[in-house]
Amino acid sequence: MKRPQIIDRSQDAHFMREALALAAEGAVLGEVPVGAVLVREGAIIGRGFNCPISTHDPSAHAEMVAIRAAALAVDNYRLPGSTLYVTLEPCSMCAGLIVHARVARVVYGATEPKAGVASSRGEFFSQAFLNHRVLVEGGVLAQECSTALSEFFKARREQREP
Repeated sequence: MKRPQIIDRSQDAHFMREALALAAEGAVLGEVPVGAVLVREGAIIGRGFNCPISTHDPSAHAEMVAIRAAALAVDNYRLPGSTLYVTLEPCSMCAGLIVHARVARVVYGATEPKAGVASSRGEFFSQAFLNHRVLVEGGVLAQECSTALSEFFKARREQREP
């Protein structure tokens, strides 16, 4: 019988603030402000922010960038025992990557009503066909994460107005 996993939530807000700082870096570059950090054993092993515009890479979501960096850092494409902190609920592309990388837990801030698949548009991570189970928790620093996105899009709209 598999032992229950013990979850330490004491550092969730700290690591989400790290992800928020990365989101702000992306916003400065004109990218949608989403940031992500991958943590294992209390240490950040991967960091990323959205950069599909600047890299001309539609797969360069914050989660993808952080997971790629972590896999390189630990020299393994599997990342068991890790927690991904991301400021916005993952999309289907990132959810698939999270499962394939064997990330143990995802903690997100704001929900993504249009494309989020952790809870908003479905519950991808609870699908029976998946060969890996990911624990998912939403709402950590949700207001701060949501505000960063809202302010970014508000500023973008104001720039377009004559």
